[in-house]
Amino acid sequence: MNPMPRRLLLPGAALFAVMAALVLAGCASTDGLGHGGSAPSVSVQPRPEAVWPAWAGRTPRAPGAEASTRQPPPRPLRGVEVGPGGLASMDVHAILRADPRTKPLADRGMIDRPGRAGIRPPMFLDLTGDKKPDMLVAADTESGRSILAVYTERGGKIYPILFTSGRSVSVETIGPDLLVRTPCSEGGEQAVRFHWDGARMSTVSDIKNYKRSPRPAGPADQRPRPSDSPSPWGP
Repeated sequence: MNPMPRRLLLPGAALFAVMAALVLAGCASTDGLGHGGSAPSVSVQPRPEAVWPAWAGRTPRAPGAEASTRQPPPRPLRGVEVGPGGLASMDVHAILRADPRTKPLADRGMIDRPGRAGIRPPMFLDLTGDKKPDMLVAADTESGRSILAVYTERGGKIYPILFTSGRSVSVETIGPDLLVRTPCSEGGEQAVRFHWDGARMSTVSDIKNYKRSPRPAGPADQRPRPSDSPSPWGP
């Protein structure tokens, strides 16, 4: 899937109409430029970059990530405030304790590699475009399930802008967006892309890719290749 560039926010109906038009245009068959058309400009598209490289590409059989597309407006966490050093100076355990959804995992120890239960090192990226780093926190459990939470800071307050979970979660960035990958129980993987919409990281795509079964060899596949046929000119 081509990465989605940053775009202007549109009302729900207008955004749906634009996305529908883009899908139809992408599925249409074309033979090149239309009459009177000009060649589109070429731009370099961002490539996915792993947020936690050690956890990237892990694909045991497990259900896909759960991503909620209908979340209440984010409210600031109670009991914690951001100091002059920003989110990077905050105690990650204190933030997790202040968030009711992550509180059960807040007192777990830190981990530096996959295969153990605990909290991964927090990462800091500007996902909201305000030139300030946001905090990404992931915690792995003994069952193999992981949670991912993202926090941003406004006016000294900490706001949770994303919460999702799955098994063997790996996280990548595509430009300003997050791509959360997790294996599917049927094989293949699920990839959910999140984009900052001005209030939270909302889902812009949710794609499942399944592994194709190998095609059984037919009569045509069993015929000798030209290189395998005896040469009339001898060896």
